[in-house]
Amino acid sequence: MKKIFVLLMLIVPMGMFAQQKFGYVNSAEIMQVMPEFEKAQKELQELEKMYTDEFNSMRTELEKKGTEFEKLQQDSVPENILKRRYEELMQLDERLRQYGQEVSANLQQAEQEKVLAIQKTLREALEVVGAEGGFVCIFDIASGIPYISKSLCEDVTMKVRAKLGIPANAVPVVSSMSAK
Repeated sequence: MKKIFVLLMLIVPMGMFAQQKFGYVNSAEIMQVMPEFEKAQKELQELEKMYTDEFNSMRTELEKKGTEFEKLQQDSVPENILKRRYEELMQLDERLRQYGQEVSANLQQAEQEKVLAIQKTLREALEVVGAEGGFVCIFDIASGIPYISKSLCEDVTMKVRAKLGIPANAVPVVSSMSAK
């Protein structure tokens, strides 16, 4: 009797498990065809261009002042003027370095914010597909899950794309933005 009880305890959960629906999705593929992704890429490129233009302007100013300083050294200019101009050059050089670091941090933060917003939209669509399809769990194969039985799970990538209004024939955009 005890053996039958143990056997039932093992079989009943397996039967319940077999009735559950599991799915998988490729979030990286979906993100790269989302209109928000392309828009974010363009915005980031514009922001990067703006920063690059400003950086180049500052660098041009530094080079110009460097050339002027070299001319002053060739002339017979008093030492105190040379010293002051040299300090100005060093300050400008330091500002340029700091600006470069700020730009890098700002671009990274802007990218992260945009990716998080896209991921939120994707997650919301995934939740709707999961609820509508009666899925217990939907795995993301883009996250490096080692094995998913494609015969026991349903690929819901196209359903999520449809929920987001992305055509089935949309091709991923080549990106520098990470689709994590």
